Amino acid sequence: MATTADIRKGLAMELEGKLYLVVDFQHVKPGKGGAFVRTKLKSLENGKTIDKTFNSGASINPVRIERRPYQFVYKDDMGYNFMHMETFEQIAIPEDVIDGVEFLKEGQDVEVVVHAETETPLSCELPPFIEATVTYTEPGLKGDTTTNALKPATIDTGAQIMVPLFIEIGEKIKVDTRTKEYAERAK
Repeated sequence: MATTADIRKGLAMELEGKLYLVVDFQHVKPGKGGAFVRTKLKSLENGKTIDKTFNSGASINPVRIERRPYQFVYKDDMGYNFMHMETFEQIAIPEDVIDGVEFLKEGQDVEVVVHAETETPLSCELPPFIEATVTYTEPGLKGDTTTNALKPATIDTGAQIMVPLFIEIGEKIKVDTRTKEYAERAK
């Protein structure tokens, strides 16, 4: 067991049977009363953040998590299958654990966060940007450049995103997987 003195950014802990990651913390010593630690915790199960305050010196239950490199291999009825880049072991991960699953391509490198003791995958993170090819979009209107107008486009992963009017079918673009938006043309 650890205490609130061990809290730091990036620490994973178990709280009320759920796993959380410390996003931010602040040690507060008011003039009157006891000291306390104010934290912002991100759930490793659903990604929601909560605010939690601990009395100074209270015990917490830290959990060991590991980030491992995996490569997406294929999808089947068991879920999305990934291969570890060093050991070549394969695991199946359900769709709800993967952030930005609509941008996943075969052979793509990802980072899987794993609970070290139980070997349970907690989340799967895609790279911040991916390159994709536009497979379908309506043609843009000539001269319609006065505003930052956007149009829908389908990319090679099957995802639909909004792109500027000058993007055409077959162009390679960069997509931000965190915001699910067009970033720029690929070079």
